[in-house]
Amino acid sequence: MKNRAKESILRVKPYIPGKPISEVKRELGLTDVIKLASNENPYPPSPKVIKVIAKEAYNVNRYPDGDCFSLRQEIAKRLQILPRQIVFGNGSDEVIVLATKAFLNKDDEVIIAQPTFLIYEIASSIEGAKVVKVPLKDLHYDLPEMKKAITPKTKIIFLGNPDNPSGQYITNKEFTEFMNGIGEGILVFMDQAYFEYVDSLDFAGSIKLIEQYKNLIITRTFSKLYGLAGLRVGYGVANEEIIDLLNRVREPFNINSLAQEAALTALKDESYYSKVKKEINKQREALYKAFDKMNIDYAKTCTNFSLIKVKGDSTEVVNKLLKEGVIIRDMKHWGMNGYIRATIGTSEENKKLIKALEKIL
Repeated sequence: MKNRAKESILRVKPYIPGKPISEVKRELGLTDVIKLASNENPYPPSPKVIKVIAKEAYNVNRYPDGDCFSLRQEIAKRLQILPRQIVFGNGSDEVIVLATKAFLNKDDEVIIAQPTFLIYEIASSIEGAKVVKVPLKDLHYDLPEMKKAITPKTKIIFLGNPDNPSGQYITNKEFTEFMNGIGEGILVFMDQAYFEYVDSLDFAGSIKLIEQYKNLIITRTFSKLYGLAGLRVGYGVANEEIIDLLNRVREPFNINSLAQEAALTALKDESYYSKVKKEINKQREALYKAFDKMNIDYAKTCTNFSLIKVKGDSTEVVNKLLKEGVIIRDMKHWGMNGYIRATIGTSEENKKLIKALEKIL
């Protein structure tokens, strides 16, 4: 069937997710396995969220609200924007896909960092676009070089802020300088999946940026801090013209009813998620202290994961950790051999990670 497939698809390398715990237990015959590979929240959703999911389960025989009315109104009120400035996605990943579908033609160009979140390249390549990669500079976006890479064919520039896997962020000053002179015909896509974890005052994370830049879209997700990765709900915010175009290629009913109710309830349970954030920050600092004690090189991040430099082949380290019941991310797929990425887990999970690293390193 390959000769009948869309030509651009044959050049795409599929996204490889982190192994599930059940698979590792089955393959290696282990009973105690932890997963620190997918930047998930190690803590469950709030009790209020669990309760509303159970209640809404009685209504799953009906189609969900295709417009996400209640969730849309709540987000618009909190962000002080118009409800029609929001597009919802099956995770913020889907909003990335919607943007590539709506704006890219074959042989258009997309600019991304190298390395960065893999979906930017995958989604763009499927649409037949040329993906221009600009290497990171000291693990940070080299925004001047990304700007130099712009040509008349450039249609989208993807910015992870903070970025995955580097865990670094773009400052207000850097972003303002970058946007100066970029034509409105280029969509600047700022992916803020981890923005809740950033406390720095110079972080370019304000939704108000869309008022200043008409070609900017900002995406956020409920998969990280809110712990709803299994329900898949994210959203994008931009001017109404951009949102209208994305809605034209969006599938109807793409946000299921459980996800809508869970996300709405999570937004309102600020006390619970404030405690979760504090605990993750605390565990991140505890990991750093352990790494320092072990003389392990790592990058300090403003996210819920850490980028760790290991001696030798990263795949070998990952496989050894698997045998110890610890699932982490091999950065070789990102072109970073010698690096692994570990999610900040619970105190118990982090202790298991440190113990395993001490054993194999």
